[in-house]
Amino acid sequence: MPVQTAQNEMRLEILSRPENVGLVRVAVAAFASQLEFTLGEIEEIKVAVSEAVSNSILHAYDGPGRIGVTGRIDGQALEITVEDWGKGIPDVEEARQPAFSTDPERMGLGFVFMESFMDDLEVTSQPGKGTVVHMRKVCRAPAVQ
Repeated sequence: MPVQTAQNEMRLEILSRPENVGLVRVAVAAFASQLEFTLGEIEEIKVAVSEAVSNSILHAYDGPGRIGVTGRIDGQALEITVEDWGKGIPDVEEARQPAFSTDPERMGLGFVFMESFMDDLEVTSQPGKGTVVHMRKVCRAPAVQ
């Protein structure tokens, strides 16, 4: 069984390239496994993080850019922050609406998945400065001592 730590952190910075989504999924899953999440919950966390990173890859930059992924464990809570320093989102509330997308080829469900799979979702963005997506999920299994 994993040993639950009171606090731990990780930081990963990647180039905004589609092939890096898998890297982030694996890193976050390994980090989250320090808590007693079920396999289903780990899959949900991976989907939510994939959506946040994919949004940054698809929408933040016209060319190469960087994406930061930070993970934090505090007690029984996992916090993941995905940040880019790209174009930003002009209207966050509109972007969070189901089926909204600036690309007609996309379904526009990324924020919907993030919100449904995580306990908390905060999105802040400034046009021309970037976007920060902060997600939190509480592990409801008893802590391992």
